[in-house]
Amino acid sequence: MSVLLFGVSHRSAPVSVLERLAVSDYDRPKLVEALMRSRSVSEAMLVSTCNRVEIYAVVDAFHPALEAVGEVLGEHSGLAVSEMTEHAYVKYSEAAVEHLFSVAAGLDSMVVGEQQILGQIRTAYTVADQQQSAGSTLHELSQQALRVGKRVHSETGIDRAGASVVSVAVHRAAALRGDGHPPMRRAVVIGAGAMGSLATSQLARDGVDEMVIVNRTATRAGELADGVRERYGIAATGVSLDEVSGAMAGADIVVACTGSVSTLLQVSDVHTALLERTNPAPLMICDLGLPRNVDPIAAQLPGVQIIDIEGLRGDAQTRAATDDAEAARAIVAGELADYLAAQRQAEVTPTVAALRQRAADLVEAEILRLETRLPDLEPGQRDEVAKAVRRVADKLLHAPTVRVKQLASTGNGDLYAEALRELFELKPGSTETLVAPEGGIEEIH
Repeated sequence: MSVLLFGVSHRSAPVSVLERLAVSDYDRPKLVEALMRSRSVSEAMLVSTCNRVEIYAVVDAFHPALEAVGEVLGEHSGLAVSEMTEHAYVKYSEAAVEHLFSVAAGLDSMVVGEQQILGQIRTAYTVADQQQSAGSTLHELSQQALRVGKRVHSETGIDRAGASVVSVAVHRAAALRGDGHPPMRRAVVIGAGAMGSLATSQLARDGVDEMVIVNRTATRAGELADGVRERYGIAATGVSLDEVSGAMAGADIVVACTGSVSTLLQVSDVHTALLERTNPAPLMICDLGLPRNVDPIAAQLPGVQIIDIEGLRGDAQTRAATDDAEAARAIVAGELADYLAAQRQAEVTPTVAALRQRAADLVEAEILRLETRLPDLEPGQRDEVAKAVRRVADKLLHAPTVRVKQLASTGNGDLYAEALRELFELKPGSTETLVAPEGGIEEIH
């Protein structure tokens, strides 16, 4: 069984494709369930963020599993397989593991070093675990990836060099607004989820002293607003989506960051806000949703500037310092080597266990034969003979079993395990007990 990765991200696809492939929290369990119906897929996990959709599957056959993944995503997005593969990346086995470790380290993010991806990977695993689609392979892989990410952030300066997508967008908005206007003090945040919470934190650090949280449900918006007041000591209120135009009318900046798969902020909403607006400065809108939360046509309205995911590509602030990125890559490489070595050793364990069981069965068979031929043997003598035979077997097996585990961690480790199985006619996992025939040990097959 190997890990298959099928992914589409900001590095491989335009926003228009990412929007169609975007998977909401509501849809994620359904897609995972559909993947698990494939005979080629034994485990599945789906990572979905504002700029990536990645499926990690444990498969027994590459091509049938890839076809199953394509069918599930195609049905979800309405895209033909050829349209998806044009912008997708497919990685298998070691390459898939390396990619997940790099993602967890923040090396593949739009803003290199951002830490939100760790929470998103954790969420993907939690959903898979709840659906019982994450077995031992994805459990170990996910937990190791999270450990790699934490280690990178604690041992390098990558998160100091990089910033979150929210901070980059807010700083870009301030730069585009220009120095001819007062600082941005009043903000509207659309979305009360994880990204919305992150946006409130960033805006508070940047000096905003008045905030309105907008959400489909006013209750959830109010809860986040309460937290903002308590944490940062600034004025914050929560309102429902129906009141978004009025909230925007008095705002300097709007940050839209929800997981909605449909447009939340229509051109009419922005136009209404502009009609009620008395602030002469342009209304800055950061659309960080994927799919877009704001109708892009709104950017054509006078007095409006929209910064979206597409516009953040290649921003200088989204790239970590070279030294920190290299240090992070070195950690990923080392952790990958250790993980693969442990996996290879784990794969040879059933063979080693089968060899030891074969020896134990042979020893017990020979002791039984001895008791049959020498029924008058004293119990103490019989025990000493049994101990001696077992010691001989253990000593003979010690070197080859230790050595085969060491060799298993190399690139061709599976060949040594296969040779051991062939030489001793082993069937790992078999529970059959071997009985020595009258001829003795050497005749056992």
